[in-house]
Amino acid sequence: MDSKRPELVVLAAGMGSRYGGLKQIDAVDKEGHIIIDYSIYDAIRAGFRDITFIIKKEIEKDFCEVMDSHLSGKGVNVKYVYQELEKLPEGYSLPEGRRKPWGTAHAIACCLGIVTAPFAVINADDYYGRNAFRDIYNFLKDVKETDKAHYAMVGYKIKNTVTEEGTVSRGVCEVDENSYLLDIVERTKVETRDGKIYYTENGVPHELDPERVVSMNLWGFTESYINECHSRFERFLSENLEKNPEKCEFYMPTVVSELLSEGKADVKVLEGTDKWYGVTYKEDKPAVVKAFEEFKRKGVYPEKF
Repeated sequence: MDSKRPELVVLAAGMGSRYGGLKQIDAVDKEGHIIIDYSIYDAIRAGFRDITFIIKKEIEKDFCEVMDSHLSGKGVNVKYVYQELEKLPEGYSLPEGRRKPWGTAHAIACCLGIVTAPFAVINADDYYGRNAFRDIYNFLKDVKETDKAHYAMVGYKIKNTVTEEGTVSRGVCEVDENSYLLDIVERTKVETRDGKIYYTENGVPHELDPERVVSMNLWGFTESYINECHSRFERFLSENLEKNPEKCEFYMPTVVSELLSEGKADVKVLEGTDKWYGVTYKEDKPAVVKAFEEFKRKGVYPEKF
């Protein structure tokens, strides 16, 4: 395996609490495909051959059974990384009552020493579209490790990423005229009301421009980003654990924002031209099923793959 060939990292350790089940392996078409099957199909077409799934031990049996059968014969190399609550820096212990994973940046930190090539990150339960994988792969195959890190993100207009079924989390972005990321802030309570989009902070709603660019966790990083997540986790805990021991989360956009402000990285924002689909809530599923039926009718995807 070429150690510098771009890899795909799939975030699949989320609890699925809002959805009410293990949404990562819930079929979305009559052939039994799950959302990640479509993403992997697109990723393989783009050139990815090495895939790392980040999961929890408690879903290992069910998840691996499904993925191993779905990926058989696809010509991909698969690894599993475990994001566990007990994976804490020396001197820290798991707070009583903590059930929630430590967040996406902690998930990436768990890849230290395992993912050693430029890599793309995606959510297991989001659909990004063929063009997104092509663009991020083309960026990663040419990126070089330098003193200043060069990353990329596929950005989507927020109007194409919200659900009518409840609140979602989005990385709300500021982008300059050259399509470089200026800042990103994780907003955890984004929703639509009366045809408008809002996020709520400290109980106060703030309207968002529907054209605003947001991150859907489709990133392109070099190995340096894993090191940054790993080294910054302890500081995150020291600043947040006492205030919110059961629910504080270490997010990828937080680390990106810090690196931007410190001048240690730049992030090229690639335009996501496809419509996003996802299953944050069970009520989202019928629209996703309908969308994939339409994709197949138009020949975007074969019936079986």
